Amino acid sequence: MSQRATGRSWAIWLTGATVYLLAVFHRTSFGVAGLEALDRFGVGAAALGTFTVLQVGVYAAMQIPTGLLVDRFGPRAVLTAALLVLGTGQVLLATAESYPVGLVARGVLGLGDALTFVSVLRLIAAHFPGRQYSLVTSFTTAMGYLGNLAATVPLTLLLAGPGWTPTFLIAGLVTVVFAVVVNLRVRDTPLGVTPVRTSAGGPRAVAAQVAEAWRVPGTRLGFWLHFSTMFAPNVLTLLWGLPFLVDGQGLAPKSASALLTVFVFGSMIGGPVVGAVIGRYPSLRLPLAVGYLGGAALVWATLLGWPGAIPVAVLVPSFAFLSLGGPASMIAFALARDYNPLRRVGTATGVVNVGGFVATTLSALAIGVLLELTGDFRIALLAVVGILGFGASRMLVWWRRTRAQLFAAEARGEQLPVRIRRRRWDAPERQSVGAAAA
Repeated sequence: MSQRATGRSWAIWLTGATVYLLAVFHRTSFGVAGLEALDRFGVGAAALGTFTVLQVGVYAAMQIPTGLLVDRFGPRAVLTAALLVLGTGQVLLATAESYPVGLVARGVLGLGDALTFVSVLRLIAAHFPGRQYSLVTSFTTAMGYLGNLAATVPLTLLLAGPGWTPTFLIAGLVTVVFAVVVNLRVRDTPLGVTPVRTSAGGPRAVAAQVAEAWRVPGTRLGFWLHFSTMFAPNVLTLLWGLPFLVDGQGLAPKSASALLTVFVFGSMIGGPVVGAVIGRYPSLRLPLAVGYLGGAALVWATLLGWPGAIPVAVLVPSFAFLSLGGPASMIAFALARDYNPLRRVGTATGVVNVGGFVATTLSALAIGVLLELTGDFRIALLAVVGILGFGASRMLVWWRRTRAQLFAAEARGEQLPVRIRRRRWDAPERQSVGAAAA
């Protein structure tokens, strides 16, 4: 591949990134529509949490199949299907008046959402040189946060004005129409490059493809890094942020939704910065992730230990720091790309992307159950701390094992994706070779 991407590749990326923007809008729309959903469907906190658990659960369950589909059929076909499914789900939600139909609609939205991000990352891997991968990925997430921004204050105003049905109906129809643009503008590879795709196979071949990606320590490291970094800001913006601020902190709904935009702007600014840094200095990828997790632990200790109502002057910097979890989670996709061949990048990316959404599903459900039992947001949000600690411990285990594999590969004279120096906490050299062979 050329060391510089062409204007055509940037145009293709922009089209794909716009699909991701729409997907994030649909995904996060319940973050400010949750209170309206309580009235519309006549449910409580635990049932409201089920909407997000179902949607994110479908998303997580579909990540590996999405990676396989992208490797088999190419990102353009999968992105086109994603828009049709997303539009259908949002139209169904617009007209839903019962809790079961609403659940089905959010499940369909989760399915369409699941098909987008991995597809866009595969486009980036095909159209951009490796040194630009992290930066362009960060631009993609920044586009997604524009969709998140549209799902905060603007959506709150639309729900208070035209209302639930017109707002979600128009959003669904616009999404379906954009599928035509994707089909006309997006190409899976640059001009003159033959698409690299996996051949069709039965269940055994599919399982082998997934197992092959999962056996790579770098893929496993990416999974746990993604699990640990992105779920906390995700669960706040998807569902529990607004109820926490309104019911737990006594803020007005409009003020609370405005405060949630801190996550959007923090991620939009932090994403390109993190992408540029790790693209230029790959050896900083894991230290940055560890630094974020340590800082996040301190932020949660401050928020949950604060006596009485938390001042806005504390909430704003706390949310700003937590918002960096999204940019930090992009490190996981760089690991998937570096440690897997292009023919398997879609599958490996899907495996990695499961991590954060499994954590989001678990935390959203746990918060809803604890809130139903105790009525105390501080107790309920302890679930976030527990999941954060578990994920961070697993990430550190696989960081050490991935480093062991790199040292063994270096000893064999192989080219490494990143140069590292042996530290005192690394596995002894004899164990490194064994870890690489495992």
